[in-house]
Amino acid sequence: MEIEILKEAVEYGQSRKWIAHAPLSASDVSDLVNHHTDNRSHASIIIAIAMGGVFLDAYDLGALAFGIKDVAREFNLTPAGTGMVASAITFGAIVGAFFGGYLTDKIGRYRVFMADMLFFVLAALACAFAPNEWVLTAARFVMGLGVGIDLPVTMAFLAEFSRLRGRGNKAASIAMWCPTWYAAISISYLLVLLLYGILPEWHTAWLWRLILGFGAVPALVIIAIRSRYMSESPVWAANQGDLAGAAKILRHSYGINAEVAPDAPAAQINQRAKAGLRNYAALLRGVYLRRTVLATIIAVASSFAYNAVAFGLPVILSSFLEQSMLGTILFSLGLNLLCAFVGGLLAVRFVPRFGAWPVTVLGYALQLVSLIGLALIGRPHDGMQAGLAIAMLALFLFGQGVGPVSHSMTFASLSYPTSLRGVGVGFNQTLMRASSTLSLFLFPVLTALLGTGVFWVIALAPLLVLLALLTLRWEPSGYDVDAEDFAPSSATAVG
Repeated sequence: MEIEILKEAVEYGQSRKWIAHAPLSASDVSDLVNHHTDNRSHASIIIAIAMGGVFLDAYDLGALAFGIKDVAREFNLTPAGTGMVASAITFGAIVGAFFGGYLTDKIGRYRVFMADMLFFVLAALACAFAPNEWVLTAARFVMGLGVGIDLPVTMAFLAEFSRLRGRGNKAASIAMWCPTWYAAISISYLLVLLLYGILPEWHTAWLWRLILGFGAVPALVIIAIRSRYMSESPVWAANQGDLAGAAKILRHSYGINAEVAPDAPAAQINQRAKAGLRNYAALLRGVYLRRTVLATIIAVASSFAYNAVAFGLPVILSSFLEQSMLGTILFSLGLNLLCAFVGGLLAVRFVPRFGAWPVTVLGYALQLVSLIGLALIGRPHDGMQAGLAIAMLALFLFGQGVGPVSHSMTFASLSYPTSLRGVGVGFNQTLMRASSTLSLFLFPVLTALLGTGVFWVIALAPLLVLLALLTLRWEPSGYDVDAEDFAPSSATAVG
């Protein structure tokens, strides 16, 4: 059978156009994707476009960080009204993540992704031209729906268009979301700096509108190039029984000359592929229960610590270290680029060699050390203490990039096969967004009560994850989780 010949050729590293007449099952399609070696394929472009969704998520979530005071001033908002505008996007993300995961598995990756881009365009423009706080809140909620929907579908693309092992494997592709995220945050800071510098003083009230409206630009670019490069996931299509469609995608995206034989028997539809909302229950049964618990603990704890420290970074720098607005922006930009972004790149580089589990343990250990250091330093009273506090913040962000941010999505995405990946990531993101909302609310409250002692509370998050990682050891990198869709029973899955 030519599928067998193909596998043998790939194992020996031969470089030639792949030929796979008559893929007989979804398992064959998955094997072809897992073992492809042609880096010039459209698959790498699809992965890059999918990363554009991650960029939009990060940009839109962080875009209002420096403009919320101007919004409150322009619309004469009460503290409750300000909180309503600021939190609308996170509430939208909670709803979007839950239903986005379901839709990603139900109607396909491509349809959900393109609808999501339209959400981003309309919401960004509505924010930019909002005449009052109610329109702005509604637009931010819709934007949150887009953010919540995006990660399940993006992670599905990254997992299902990447090879199983070696450089650029599934875990590395998914981990690439981390430096992409920090690049977007950094660009939002740079855009604030640029507009802050060029806008006349009497026009600075426009700053938040311009920043929010800019989010429509990358979404429009993605929509413009979708027809040439984007396609449905071949493994998802095969799971739906559409082997002809899967073969077409393999030809278009990978250059694999795949054809379904005219006399091939009708393809079987994976039963879980049409189970719908019931698949959420499957996450809490059998081998998936253990993986779901670990992925959830990683996501919730990572989100709590990240929001308290990283999103609170301007507050920390301006309040604890008494920096000016410009100094706060510059320090935040520098720490994100030099620490979190670099940490994320190292995570992408090292995960194919060392695995996601040890790298994640390292990242959380660095965070625990940094938070204890910040708690012990307290409020800096001189230059040396201020320098140590900044070093601890840098260590926290570096650790966040190396492990928690990069591989929270690795564990969430690669703990489940194709039939459960959308709902798995959606469930994970729903709980993570809820944790984000809680941490954004609790951080200022706890800071007011405890001062810098709040870092002792935040340190409980990495400590909890380290205990969970040591107790529930599970290595998703390099493991063919999609094969569990084709096993007689998913309960027999290893891990």
